[in-house]
Amino acid sequence: MTLREHLRRMARNNLWSNDRLYRAVLALQPGEFEAKRTSFFPSIKETLNHIIAVDRLYLDFLTDGGLGTAAYGTFVPFDDVASLAAAQADFDRKLMAFCDGLSEADLDRRVITDRREDGMIPERIGDILAHVFLHDIHHRGQVHAMLSGTSVQPPQLDEFLLDYDIKLRKAEVERLGLDDQISGTS
Repeated sequence: MTLREHLRRMARNNLWSNDRLYRAVLALQPGEFEAKRTSFFPSIKETLNHIIAVDRLYLDFLTDGGLGTAAYGTFVPFDDVASLAAAQADFDRKLMAFCDGLSEADLDRRVITDRREDGMIPERIGDILAHVFLHDIHHRGQVHAMLSGTSVQPPQLDEFLLDYDIKLRKAEVERLGLDDQISGTS
């Protein structure tokens, strides 16, 4: 498997993991989404809003979208889970499309990341994507832990589109439209 193929699978797994997490968050009782909790960000709401804000920032860097840090600085947090879940799913599909459009050579190409007072720093596309996926996994784990203190059981998040997982979760994979796309990435 090439790095490009791995990143394409990571993008698909990101969609799947976010979908599983958001289905759990959508089942929370009133007040649990916003409730103060112990974590890096003090609530599930703030943590999930942070994930999508940073996702948007890095996709803007990757696509030379022209917003720079404004992609993060002008982000208006979502107050309700349904809108946030829809926005994250939309982003995840954009990230999948971006990864699908990359060549192996693109992964070493550098794009400018605006680090505000630290300046404009060129970074490799492959490294940025690895960072985005790691960032999302890290904060999904925090939300997963926070769900343990709610009325909703945390979902299984450590599956990685293995043949066994795909077979086990066939309905989910098909609902997300990933069944046809996975075979093309291996």
